Amino acid sequence: MRVLEAGDWGLLLPDEWQAEQEDDVIVIGDRDGVGCIEISELHKDTGDFGAEDLQQFVTEDSIWDSVRRGSFEGLRTSLIEDGAAIREWYLYAGKLLLYVTYSCELDNQGLDDAAVDDILDTLRMATQ
Repeated sequence: MRVLEAGDWGLLLPDEWQAEQEDDVIVIGDRDGVGCIEISELHKDTGDFGAEDLQQFVTEDSIWDSVRRGSFEGLRTSLIEDGAAIREWYLYAGKLLLYVTYSCELDNQGLDDAAVDDILDTLRMATQ
């Protein structure tokens, strides 16, 4: 396992997963190329993020469930779009909101779900 530090937050990556920065997004993929995790962040100027802040991001055409991943909490959903299986999370801790997606071809749906959940369960704020 390796530590991926991204400013205010970090997580643990299994050795078979790699991360790279593309513009304002961190892209994480495994060697078999099944799918990838993308993480972008939003910082709040005043106050902390809370559940009520997420309503501006979620759509009514998807079912959103409450979730905790590491030291973050938020919402998650799954959907199929343009031949891809997509999982989305809005995760917040303090003044930081992470938008996380995992996508793969529909034929590979579910193959990396356990690994992705394990990775996201290691999410921590850098100050913790």
